Amino acid sequence: MNQVLIFAFLFFIGSCLGWCMEVFFRRFFSRANPERKWINPGFLAGPYLPLYGFGLWGMYAVSALSAVAMTPSKALDVAIILVIMAVVMTIIEYIAGIIFIRGMHVKLWDYTKEKGNIKGIICPKFSVIWGLLGCVYYFFVNPYVVGWVHWLSQHLAFSFFIGMFFGVFAIDLWYSLNISGKVRDFAQEKDIVVKYEELKDYLAQQREELEEKKRFVLAFKTEMPLSRQLEKYSEHMELLRKQSERLKHVKEKLEERIEERRHE
Repeated sequence: MNQVLIFAFLFFIGSCLGWCMEVFFRRFFSRANPERKWINPGFLAGPYLPLYGFGLWGMYAVSALSAVAMTPSKALDVAIILVIMAVVMTIIEYIAGIIFIRGMHVKLWDYTKEKGNIKGIICPKFSVIWGLLGCVYYFFVNPYVVGWVHWLSQHLAFSFFIGMFFGVFAIDLWYSLNISGKVRDFAQEKDIVVKYEELKDYLAQQREELEEKKRFVLAFKTEMPLSRQLEKYSEHMELLRKQSERLKHVKEKLEERIEERRHE
């Protein structure tokens, strides 16, 4: 079967399943969402995350190494495959993060509070998580994926629906890049990197205050023009930054006084 069709199929499946996984992770487990709200992840409006689409294709390709005897031990071969999967997913995550930061002045996720992070894009903690995800994929999902690919080879008519997916995906990509372009222009003007999820959360708060309709899909659609919302967002973040600096200053002063009293 055509490798392009296989890639398109895996991208379709991975993007949709990855989106579902991210939605539930952010709703029930993410420390960045203490209010436990339903959040539409990523920069696209629809229910798909390209990162996981490329990731599924990468893990599917790496899993093919199971047919090759790399060492005398089968268990060691499996361990090597799982490590490679974690590395591949980390590299994909890093490339995606760099593209958005340098090209769009946007940070889709932020690991700056995690130990050992690199530019807030990747970190050891999530590399381990990718490894665990690779383990789940290799032992429990890959046999089904292989079956899906075989099924597709017997039902090529399904490629019509894959084409529909990419049609909707292309429209969504155009719309989202248009929004991202406006955010990029604003970020370049202010010489900052905008945290996408932070901005979406701010817009959601604004809609609540103005009693506007809640939006899960079109997170950037508000009654106020986006340019004005971005200005208000900038002012809001600057206020929070100053408040944080004041609190830090007060904390340092208190620590100094406590230290002085200890030496009295």
